[in-house]
Amino acid sequence: MAAIRPIEGFRPRLERTALAPLTRTGKGYYLLAGTLLLIVGWGLYAYSTQLQQGLIVTGMRDRISWGLYITLFVFFIGISHAGTLISAILRSTKAGWRTPITRMAEFITVVALMFGALFPIIDLGRPDRVVNVVIFGRWQSPIIWDILSITTYLTGSIIYLYLPLIPDFALCRDRLGAQAPKWRQWFYQVASLGWRASPGQKQYLGIAIGMMMVLIIPVAVSVHTVVSWIFAMTLREPWNNPMFGPYFVAGAIFSGIAALIILMAALRKAYHLEEYITPQHFINLGYMLAAFVMIMGYFNASEYVTAGYKMAGEEIFHFQQLFIGPFAPFYWFYAIGGMVIPGLLILLPWTRNIWGVVVAAALALVGMWVERYFIVVGGLRVPLMPYSPASYFPTWVEWSIMAAAFAGFALVITLFVKLFPVIAVWEIAEHHSDEAVKVPRFEAAVPEEKPTREVWT
Repeated sequence: MAAIRPIEGFRPRLERTALAPLTRTGKGYYLLAGTLLLIVGWGLYAYSTQLQQGLIVTGMRDRISWGLYITLFVFFIGISHAGTLISAILRSTKAGWRTPITRMAEFITVVALMFGALFPIIDLGRPDRVVNVVIFGRWQSPIIWDILSITTYLTGSIIYLYLPLIPDFALCRDRLGAQAPKWRQWFYQVASLGWRASPGQKQYLGIAIGMMMVLIIPVAVSVHTVVSWIFAMTLREPWNNPMFGPYFVAGAIFSGIAALIILMAALRKAYHLEEYITPQHFINLGYMLAAFVMIMGYFNASEYVTAGYKMAGEEIFHFQQLFIGPFAPFYWFYAIGGMVIPGLLILLPWTRNIWGVVVAAALALVGMWVERYFIVVGGLRVPLMPYSPASYFPTWVEWSIMAAAFAGFALVITLFVKLFPVIAVWEIAEHHSDEAVKVPRFEAAVPEEKPTREVWT
C-alpha cells in the first residue's frame, strides 16, 4: 500500500494551486473570454431582430409552435442536475472521492438553471407578457408549476453552492491580500461572513450543508418531473406517456454527469489540477454514466415496445417519422452515438481512461440534445387532424441565440474561475487529513508527523 504524504506540505501546495487562477491571467484567458463575448453579442443582435420583427423570423409556425428554444430549455434544465443532485447524493453517501469535483458540479447547476429559465421567455416572443403568467396564471397549469419548481430549485441551488464557499472566501480574504483589487477584497470580506473556523462556526456550517443536502434532492427530482408534465399533460399522442417523469429525471442525471465530466476535464487541463482530479475521478463518473446508459435504454425500450405493440392512433405516423422518416438520423444517432457507443467506451477496459470517458460524455451530451429536439419537434409534427404534416427548421436567428446561450454558459464559468476557487480547498484538505491519519504506522514510508488540526481556515 502506497503511503499518503503527510498533511504538512500538502495544504500550502493545494492553496497555491487553487488560488493561482485568481492571481494570474494569461493571454489565452483573454482570447477565450473575448471570443465568447463576441458570440454572445451576436446572439443579442439576433434576439433584438426577433424583438423588432416578431417570431416570424424563426422557423416556428402555428402547427409547430415549439422548436429550438424549448429544446434548449429542457436541455439546460437537464444538465442542471449535474451538480446539486449528484453532489448531494455523493455527500449523503460520504463518498470521499467527490471532494475535488463537487464545486464544479454545483456551479453547473446554478448557471444551467439561469440559462434554461431564459428560454421560455425568449420563446414567448413578447417578453413583457411573462408578467401576465405570474399575475393571471392558473394554478391548474403545468407552466405555473414549472415556474414555481424552477424558482425554488434555483434558490436552493444558490444557497447550496454558497455554503461550502464560505471557508474558501475566508481563505481568499486572508491569503490574497493586496494581490486582489479593492473591490474583490471587499467582496471576500463580506462573502466570508466573518469566518474564523471556530468550532461553533464549523458545527453550524455542517448542519446547514446537511439540511440543504437533504432538501435539494427531492426538489431537483420534482423540477424535471414537472418539466416532463408540460409535455405529458398536453393533448399530443407521442407525449401521452405516464413514464415521462422518471424518463426525464433519468435523462437529466445522464446529461448532467456528461456535462460535469467535460467541465472537469477542461478545468483540470487549464489549471493543472492533476494532483486533485485524478483518472479515478473520471472512471468513477464514467461508471455512473454507464449505469444511466442502461437506465435510459430500459426507458426507451419500455416506451417504444408498449406503444409500438398497440400502434394506436397517430403512433404509426410517429414511429415512421422517427425510425425511417425525417427524424431517423436524429433518433439513430441518439440511440447508437448517444447511448451504445458511450456505454462501450466505458465498459471496455482499453478505453476506460480519461479520454475514453470524456469522448463518451461528449457523445452522450450531444445525444441528449438531439433526443430533446426530436421529442419537442417530432411530437408537434404529428397531425391532430387529417392534414399534411408541417415542417420546421431553425433560422439563423434561432441558431445564433443557441450559440450565444452555450457561449454565455462557458463565459460565466470562465468568469467564475477568476473569482472563486474551482475546487473546495477546505473539503479536500479535510479529506486528505482524514486519509493521512488512517495510514498504519508500519506502512508509512515517511517519518510520522501529526496532521494539522486546522484545515478550515
